[in-house]
Amino acid sequence: MRVYIPSTLRLLDVACHAGEFGPAPLTAYAVTPALREWYAEGDDEELEYAAMAQAARASVGLLAADPDTARRRVVVAVEVSAVPPADGSVDLGDARLELQVVIPWTKVAAVHLDAAGAAAVVGKAADLWEAAQNGDDDAVFALDSCEGEDLLWYATQEIPDLLAAEGPRGLNGVN
Repeated sequence: MRVYIPSTLRLLDVACHAGEFGPAPLTAYAVTPALREWYAEGDDEELEYAAMAQAARASVGLLAADPDTARRRVVVAVEVSAVPPADGSVDLGDARLELQVVIPWTKVAAVHLDAAGAAAVVGKAADLWEAAQNGDDDAVFALDSCEGEDLLWYATQEIPDLLAAEGPRGLNGVN
């Protein structure tokens, strides 16, 4: 099953060098029963996109917590054999789940990353993340604006070169 892990360039670099995503538990996003019920008319591709979009939004929260990392959303698509069932505490439409395992790098299928030109929009959203969580209209608008930025797709064999081009540990301002 395809699962989406929100990340940052710095966290991606750490995982690439460590050979795994961890420690457990890991927050990830997938086509959950709650998402399928909320988006009943959606086909599998649309549901996958909705799950990835939720992971991309969560990536903004990770950027907010690490102001020194490059202001670009990162979503790592991984293949896992099973996803734990929802425990009943999720909201309708929620694709979030908790993985109780470390994910080996060999399970990475692809990485989705904002283009460098999206850094200003994403950075503003990260700066206003906490206000958006508290319902501030301008901050929510900034966060929603990220959804207008397409995530680029990178195959697994491209990731080491991508990270090398971004500089050490995906530090902000390094292109």
